[in-house]
Amino acid sequence: MAADEPALSSDQSREARVVAIIMDGNGRWAESQGVSVAEGHRAGTRALRRTVEAAIDLGLETLVVYAFSTENWTRPPDEVADLLELLSETIDGELPDLAKQGVRTRFLGRRDRLEPWLEAKMHALEVQTAGLDTLNLWIAFDYGGRAELVDAARRLVEEGVEAAAVDENALASRLYAPEIGEVDLLVRTSGELRLSNFLLWEAAYAELVFTDTLWPDFGADDLRAAVDAFTARQRRFGARTPS
Repeated sequence: MAADEPALSSDQSREARVVAIIMDGNGRWAESQGVSVAEGHRAGTRALRRTVEAAIDLGLETLVVYAFSTENWTRPPDEVADLLELLSETIDGELPDLAKQGVRTRFLGRRDRLEPWLEAKMHALEVQTAGLDTLNLWIAFDYGGRAELVDAARRLVEEGVEAAAVDENALASRLYAPEIGEVDLLVRTSGELRLSNFLLWEAAYAELVFTDTLWPDFGADDLRAAVDAFTARQRRFGARTPS
């Protein structure tokens, strides 16, 4: 731990405040159900709503979900088009209802590759929910952890920051959303055991929970189980626990 980094209290180290989820398994769920991949993604949207409502019930402060990575552009064009349309549908349908429950929605990642009308919808929702504070919901769309770090480094250079002044705080303040802070718990569904370029900086000390549950089947019980697993762990942050 750096000398100027404040120590975490026991409450902070045992309470999951910032939770991130890699929402994986829509395609496999669709195959298992004999429906189209597009229907699998729509089922995933319903799971997102359930999970956000569960996060509110659990008293979480922030939920960050991985909806579309920078690598997802390489998927078949029809699937990419469906995902972009689904984002639009979610902004129009699900997210305004969540706003009524106090959910502030923001988007994390690039926007320069989106159609202007879709970017405008995203911005409008961010403005409309800016005053809400029951839960901070971040949707990572066209997001990649490596790209985020490269962009942060580029900002340091563009701003003329001297090498001696570059430290963790300087870089962290130039991430896409510095206000997210440190991720406490990162959950990945569908049984895959990797981070897939998600929140590489923010999740440096996150506790990891992997579940075999496919994302469209994920819900309140699954989120609660992950949070309970987090609470039962002893977080060291690089320190040795006294015997």
